[in-house]
Amino acid sequence: MAKKKVLLLGAAGLVAPHITAGLERYFELRLADIKPHPDGREQWPVDIGCYEQVLEAARGMDAILNFTVNRSHPVLSFTVNVLGAYHVLKAAVELGITRIVHTGPQMVISAYQHDFDVDDPPPRPGSGYYGVTKFLSNELCRVFARAHNVQIVCFLFNGLHAKPKAPIQGEDFPPFTIVWEDLVEACRLGVEVDAAAIPGGFQVFNLHSHQGHGKYVLDRAERILGFRPLEPVERLYRRPLG
Repeated sequence: MAKKKVLLLGAAGLVAPHITAGLERYFELRLADIKPHPDGREQWPVDIGCYEQVLEAARGMDAILNFTVNRSHPVLSFTVNVLGAYHVLKAAVELGITRIVHTGPQMVISAYQHDFDVDDPPPRPGSGYYGVTKFLSNELCRVFARAHNVQIVCFLFNGLHAKPKAPIQGEDFPPFTIVWEDLVEACRLGVEVDAAAIPGGFQVFNLHSHQGHGKYVLDRAERILGFRPLEPVERLYRRPLG
C-alpha cells in the first residue's frame, strides 16, 4: 500500500524536527516552514499567514499536520495561531482534504491542579494571549468540522522531550509532557484513524507520556484513537523509600 501524502507545517519549529524521521516511516512527508530547516532538509517555503502559499503546499496531499506556533509576538501570534489555522482549514476544504491533525498547549492544569482522574474537562485557556489564540484556533476547527466533511484531531500537551535513558534523580516528571516516540504514534493514529471514530468530526485529546501521577488520564485517547504511551517512562523517576 502506498504511503499517505502528508503536509507537515511548522517543519522547522521546536517540535517537528524531532518527529520527522519517525513520521517518515509511515507517511510521505512534504515539509513546509517560513524559516530554514535546522537539519538542512528540503522544504517548501510557506508563510502560514498567506493563504495562497498554504493552498499550494497542500495540493496533492491526503492529510495535514499543523505544528505552527508563535507564542509571544503581539501580532504574529494571532496571524500564525488563528489566521494560520483558518488558512489550513480553508485549504483543506477547497482541495478535498478530509484529515487534519491540529496541535496546541494543554488547557486544564491551571484549573485542575488538585484533582485526579481528569479526562475531558472543559478547556480553561486562561487570560494569556497565547492560550486564547490557540483556544480560538480549536474553535475554528470545531466549526469547520461541523460545516464541512473534515475530520480533525487536536492534540494538546505541555512539554516535549526525549525519552529518559536512565533513572532520574532529584526531579519529578512534569504533567502533560510527551516523549517524541509517543507523539509520532499519536500523529500516526490521528491520520489513520477511521473517520467514523471521530465523534462530531472534531475531537481534542490531552496527551502525555507520564501516567504515574494518576492526575490526567488518557482514557478517551485510548478509546477513540487506540493511543497509549509506548513505554511507562515514569518508572525511571521512581526512588527508594526510607
